[in-house]
Amino acid sequence: MIFSLAIEIAKQAGIFLKANIGNITTIEQKSSEINLVTDIDKRSEAMIIGAIKKQFPTHDIVAEESGRSAGTSDYRWIIDPLDGTTNYMHGLPMFCVSIGIEHKGEIIAGVIYDPMHDELFTAEKGSGAFLNGKRIQVSAEDRLIRSLLITGFPYDVKNNPFNAIEHFNNFVIEAQAIRRLGSAAIDLAYVACGRAEGFWEVQLHPWDIAAGVIIIREAGGTVTNFEGKPMNAYTPNIVASNGKIHDEILRVLSKC
Repeated sequence: MIFSLAIEIAKQAGIFLKANIGNITTIEQKSSEINLVTDIDKRSEAMIIGAIKKQFPTHDIVAEESGRSAGTSDYRWIIDPLDGTTNYMHGLPMFCVSIGIEHKGEIIAGVIYDPMHDELFTAEKGSGAFLNGKRIQVSAEDRLIRSLLITGFPYDVKNNPFNAIEHFNNFVIEAQAIRRLGSAAIDLAYVACGRAEGFWEVQLHPWDIAAGVIIIREAGGTVTNFEGKPMNAYTPNIVASNGKIHDEILRVLSKC
């Protein structure tokens, strides 16, 4: 019931986002001049939260725009109503809805929906990961030099937190190629389905990664912090990979 609702809500919100490209009426600044939120983000989030509260009024909710709505249940929904806001504002068709579900602090399900490509990535703990209903697995590539990596920069990249720029420069030399797509949730989904071998990023938030973490794990991949230690949705610095090149990624990160 919970998982099916998450899928239904993500798809409805994605359809709303797709229908409203070019219809942004307000843009507000958040933590920096380049960290923005639109009325579409807020309307998408309101739709999602309203649907959850209707079915599960006691569930806890953590959402990007409205923060935390504490509940009395062991369940927590972690929501990004529009991951890739900058892309969306520019009409670049690379954005998604991301919903992760926790039970007693453990991520048990995740849904990422990319409405522009009609791609629905889903996973439940112990049941595998899927793209539009077909099972997915991470890539089998075992060498970093033959691997495609994905990353992103934090909004305060000019201050270069956690050596973000140095890490990027090091991977340019050691990997086959690097892409920056503008949506951490989609980045993680692409690693899960084998389109890329690895992903790293600093200063992420729970709503950026909650769904993607379980999708990668269920697809056979590995997710840790920069030191190679286990992580949860509240770990800001993340490394995700097909597992086979994970140690190589950690080695390059350790250079800084």
